[in-house]
Amino acid sequence: MLLWWLIGVPLVGGALLVLAGFGAWSGRFAAPAGVLLGSGVLGLAVAAAVLRPAASAPLLAGIPAGLAVDGLSSVLVVTVAVVLLAVLVFAAGEAELRRPRFVGTILVFAGAMLVTVTATTLAPLLMAWEVMGATSWALIAYHHRDLAAVGAARTAFLTTRAADLGLYLAAGAALAGGVSTLALAGLPALRGAWLHVAAAGVVVAALGKSAQLPFSFWLSGAMRGPSPVSALLHSATMVAAGAYLLLRVAPLLDVTGWAGPLVAWVGAATAVLLGLVAVAQSDLKQLLAASTCAQIGYTVLAAGVGGVPQGALQLVAHAATKSLLFLAAGAWLVALGTRQLDGLRGAARRFPLVGATFTTGALSLAGIPPLSLWVGKDAVLAAVLERSAALYVVGLAGAVVAAVYSVKALWFVWQPAEPGEPVHEQEPAGRVAGLMAAPLVLLAVPAALTGVGALLGGPGPGAVELAASAVLAVVAAAATWAVLSRRRGAGREPSGPARAGRGSGLLASWLGLESLARTLVARPTVALASALARFDADVLDRAVDGSARAVVRLAGLLDRRGEPAVDGAVGAVAAGARTLGRWARRPQTGQLHQYLAQLSIGVAALAALALFVIVVR
Repeated sequence: MLLWWLIGVPLVGGALLVLAGFGAWSGRFAAPAGVLLGSGVLGLAVAAAVLRPAASAPLLAGIPAGLAVDGLSSVLVVTVAVVLLAVLVFAAGEAELRRPRFVGTILVFAGAMLVTVTATTLAPLLMAWEVMGATSWALIAYHHRDLAAVGAARTAFLTTRAADLGLYLAAGAALAGGVSTLALAGLPALRGAWLHVAAAGVVVAALGKSAQLPFSFWLSGAMRGPSPVSALLHSATMVAAGAYLLLRVAPLLDVTGWAGPLVAWVGAATAVLLGLVAVAQSDLKQLLAASTCAQIGYTVLAAGVGGVPQGALQLVAHAATKSLLFLAAGAWLVALGTRQLDGLRGAARRFPLVGATFTTGALSLAGIPPLSLWVGKDAVLAAVLERSAALYVVGLAGAVVAAVYSVKALWFVWQPAEPGEPVHEQEPAGRVAGLMAAPLVLLAVPAALTGVGALLGGPGPGAVELAASAVLAVVAAAATWAVLSRRRGAGREPSGPARAGRGSGLLASWLGLESLARTLVARPTVALASALARFDADVLDRAVDGSARAVVRLAGLLDRRGEPAVDGAVGAVAAGARTLGRWARRPQTGQLHQYLAQLSIGVAALAALALFVIVVR
């Protein structure tokens, strides 16, 4: 029952809150109810991580809905619950996010994520995958009067939905290949083409959900959503779900022979290229979003080389770090009304608690020892080095780029504020509420200590590898700080879209992948749909309408010409029958002598006929 309670509390509680949102009275209770439910989910998650329950229920004929908490999922359920509670507390400090619709949707989304990480069969995984997609659309487009946010939500939804079709393909291949229960653990047992079809479907769905190349562009638009949504969806849940699925099916990737190397190279390429995209950003949330793709790339890389424990450590360290950074960015957006790096100069000095926690997260993101992502990243790279030196070098290059974009963000927020008012994207509140500051402190602890705890808890990367990556990160961070300071001293602003060259412009636009997708996929699809619509309207509809008109005309012609002839024939037959009837009634006089005379005539006629026959023969 523990497992059912773990997923039932957020799903049912969230659904009830969304339904209660239609009552005006519900607004006062939504935020406290959400925090209470989030606390309950955290307690249940900790209990599940300790007790490791399993559950199964019949779903379809021969296909159960299997759920279980094992070594891998136990870490994730606690991580999701901690970030959920932090996000709900943070949202309680922002007036427009205390509404039942927001709190309830957040809870439903988190419930779907908990099903995702505990699913042992494809059936509940598919259902949770669908719920996550729908609720992420609702959360990104929460400010539904902002047409840009609605458009971004639509782009994110359609992109991830297109990739999600891979999961259905994988489920179909599993059924066709003989895995009738759709158990994830049974997928490596597939043989022949079904094995490769299932692997391809899972890989496409996971890469799309985790915003890896070439699907990464949807995460840029998703930053139009509220900051707590970014903290939840783009740190510990939605983007993590795809990477987690790849870790879960690592044996499947390995047995195919091609899926593991493909996934590893996609993760490594995303770590480097999206890291460069992060460097080119002038918007703090865009920078963090691109860095999310890059950091999740390390988990994908770990899945590709079979480093499941290392990938899980990176996933947890990234979730704590990135949720902290997104919430800090949200606190500054509320207080200062901007998320542009230029407008955030002096933000860390003006709000020192937010600045200190943001610094902790940014240094962790940079891979500075002894913070969490330093250990997580090196653990992944150590696993990679056992398989491929080339992949290790690319991963190390991504770590250097991570130091650059992290310190760039840090440099801006610690610079003295510029004179004059920055351009505001929303009305600044001028203060950070206590409810917003508390989760930052809560998340700063795991962002700082998760890696050290992992090192103390068991064997990790070698000392040489840790030292090498630490030196690279520190040198890259110091060089970035020095370059930015020198450029500022020389009167040249460090970065910005208006000052970016052509190459930087391509990076600032997230490699132009969204434009490419619109050109190569969306527009041809829309054009084909328009052509089919015209064919339907101009050919099929006209053929149906023409057939109907022809039938009506034929009916009219028959009514005018054919019907009178038929009526005449019927009338003639009736008249003939009436005449024959009159003739038949004449002999019936009732006079006996007349009947005798008629009989005599008849007998005479028959006798004459018989005589005639005899004579003729």
